Amino acid sequence: MSGIMPYLLVLGVAALFGLPFLIFALSKRFTGRHMLGFAGAMFGIIIVVNIVMAVKAVGTFPGLEVANSYIASQSFDRERAAQTELGWTVTPSYDGQELTLRIADTDGLPARVKSLSATVGRPTHVRDDVTPDFVYEGGLFHAPMRLEPGVWIIHVTAVAADGTEFRQRIDHFAGARVN
Repeated sequence: MSGIMPYLLVLGVAALFGLPFLIFALSKRFTGRHMLGFAGAMFGIIIVVNIVMAVKAVGTFPGLEVANSYIASQSFDRERAAQTELGWTVTPSYDGQELTLRIADTDGLPARVKSLSATVGRPTHVRDDVTPDFVYEGGLFHAPMRLEPGVWIIHVTAVAADGTEFRQRIDHFAGARVN
């Protein structure tokens, strides 16, 4: 039923837009008041639909990366400099059953990571967010998981051996891509 709802909505709006012409054809009398009522109804529908869409958009993704951006900005430059000094690069890969993260230092060797956590989720909502348990093996971090095809975001937080925190947001595409 939910698949047919958009079509019913479009048909309903089309019928409503055709209503003034139907009234004119049936009554042979279509006044300015009829047109004013019709225009008011149309603008009302547009405004209501926009409000519903905005509420649904904000309800599924509030757009927040941090709880308080002012507080986060106070240490941003210092943390960015420390993170840049590490020179780490994170490369994700997904084979359909396992997510693998390769964290390399400036020489391309596996970085010395004391701890790692990551949140994997969709860019548009948080209901699919998961925090997989990564296991370090052979210079790579492995976590078994199933990702549906599409765009995913990986929020990586790693701590270096010296205690420096490394954070990165990675856009990742899982599944078959149509070119």
